[in-house]
Amino acid sequence: MADVRQKLFNGQTVLCDGAMGTMLYGCGVFINRCYDELNVSQPETVRSVHQQYLQAGAQVIETNTFGANRFRLKHFDLQEKVRAFNLAGAQLARQCIEAAREKHNTQAFVAGAIGSLGIKLAPEGDVSPADARAAFAEQIAALAEGGVDLLIVETMMSQAEALEALAAAREVAPQLPVIVLITVNDQVKLLDGTTVADAARAFAAAGAAAVGANCSSGPQVVLEAVQQMRAAVEIPIAAMPNAGLPREIEGRNIYLTSPEYMGSFARKAIRAGASWVGGCCGTTPAHVRAMRSAIRAMDAQAAGEAGDTPIATIIDESKAVAAIPFAERSTLSRKIAEGKFATLVEIVPPKGFDASKEIAGARLLKDHGVDAINIPDSPRASARMSAMSLCTQVQQQVGIETVIHYTCRDRNVLAIQSDLLGAAAIGLKNILCLTGDPPKMGAYPDATAVFDVDAIGLTRIVGNLNRGIDIGGNPIFASAGFSICVAANPGLPDMEHEVRRFAAKVEAGAEYAITQPVFDLRLLEDFLRRIEQFRIPVIAGIWPLTSYKNAEFMKNDLKVAMPEEIFQRMAATTSKEEGLAEGIKIAQEMLAAVRNDVQGVQVSAPFGKYPAAVEVLDAI
Repeated sequence: MADVRQKLFNGQTVLCDGAMGTMLYGCGVFINRCYDELNVSQPETVRSVHQQYLQAGAQVIETNTFGANRFRLKHFDLQEKVRAFNLAGAQLARQCIEAAREKHNTQAFVAGAIGSLGIKLAPEGDVSPADARAAFAEQIAALAEGGVDLLIVETMMSQAEALEALAAAREVAPQLPVIVLITVNDQVKLLDGTTVADAARAFAAAGAAAVGANCSSGPQVVLEAVQQMRAAVEIPIAAMPNAGLPREIEGRNIYLTSPEYMGSFARKAIRAGASWVGGCCGTTPAHVRAMRSAIRAMDAQAAGEAGDTPIATIIDESKAVAAIPFAERSTLSRKIAEGKFATLVEIVPPKGFDASKEIAGARLLKDHGVDAINIPDSPRASARMSAMSLCTQVQQQVGIETVIHYTCRDRNVLAIQSDLLGAAAIGLKNILCLTGDPPKMGAYPDATAVFDVDAIGLTRIVGNLNRGIDIGGNPIFASAGFSICVAANPGLPDMEHEVRRFAAKVEAGAEYAITQPVFDLRLLEDFLRRIEQFRIPVIAGIWPLTSYKNAEFMKNDLKVAMPEEIFQRMAATTSKEEGLAEGIKIAQEMLAAVRNDVQGVQVSAPFGKYPAAVEVLDAI
């Protein structure tokens, strides 16, 4: 079990499965059935649930044995089947993870699920602590015999009962790590009145490998419990809430907390100090998948901030080729390399498959001397024509270079490499590396985000392709020839964080940057000062506002710093025409103000107003 302790209790994030009962209920098993008995009578049903959680990314699956103790089984006159149900439950879960290991080369672990006895201990109840410990020991012995890797004592409502379960585990299976999970009320206390902090300290002193909270009334109260536990003990903390409280809809108990919300909870719980996350009643493989995406996004960001990425970090230099000089990769890169002022305009892809308006806009911009067209990649997690397709159409039909925005949100590293090789092959040489907006911002909030890497990891991948090395460190015998651009936001409140990430992007291979729209010159100047030691050419974002509402959107939704003076100027306009005219005037003023501090500007064309972008650039 040393391997289990080393891999699961080392402080790294561990993702557990979700509800077993909810899934079995969804398979048509009546609520008055003994679910633990299904391990023997319907093993394929139980096996299918385990398999779904493994496919969703769970690293630990719990046995279908929550109620497989003598006291709960007595309700079904099955109290003599404790060993049979627990042994079968452990063996089923073990078979599933072994099959997953052989088929997909993935490693997962089996946790023996031990629920509360469903009775009160003396003196409040009739069952003695010794009898309770004996019941737990009977169940734990069978789980250990079945081959579980660890034990999860869960949904404990009293400290006394949880300590008896923990003591039984120490006596019967001392080799197995034990996690103790309590359920708490809305006052964040056990139902016996014990505080979360006191319970956590008691369990840690009794030998628990980790403590935490599960079930309860949903994510928020479990999050509060995690925070209190983290302040009380140093051992790992686990957070596995219900998907909220159920509502009865057409005779069925339905949990309404969405997978996306559980993904958000996972991030919050990890930041609060939890290293184990999972779900209880109402959670499904979809919820686990969302938590997995959230965890991977956090891991990718952390890896990037550390200046590292899990993708091909060690390169055999003997396999590399000389990168094409920056000035020779594209017309845009040549202009930047020569220190000339570059002008770019952003064109957003259409929501349908007709790009005639965008092509006409690109032609207008080329006629007015714009150097390149920036094309976003499904901005704000919207479903639009692919940026690669529109870039190709613009370059082929208009004859102007494009800068393709490329996000990590929608693609694993295999798809990233395939796309990048294809882009290089068809002449898309300017790439802006982005992490990508989370799906919850768009019209399809339940879409799964991938985030194998973030913008920093992507920058490193592109840089390696420029040296003829793929994501696995294998030679491709030629340079991809990309000019590598990254994003920056001078208006973020946490500027220290933004500067650290920018430095990591430069270290990863970024060659120039484009900022978010600038409305506050002081913030841009401060950002440029902070990056002086790792300065690369910076192109300032310029956005011609169209209305006061548009200014509010920029501030509240895009997190762009917006001085009060700008709001006042836009609020003073009385028509759409007047609003756009004032927005263009503000953009022209910003362009003039930044002209001597940056190497170019990217002007947006809000709502497809390409003449507005031309009018802004005419001020140069």
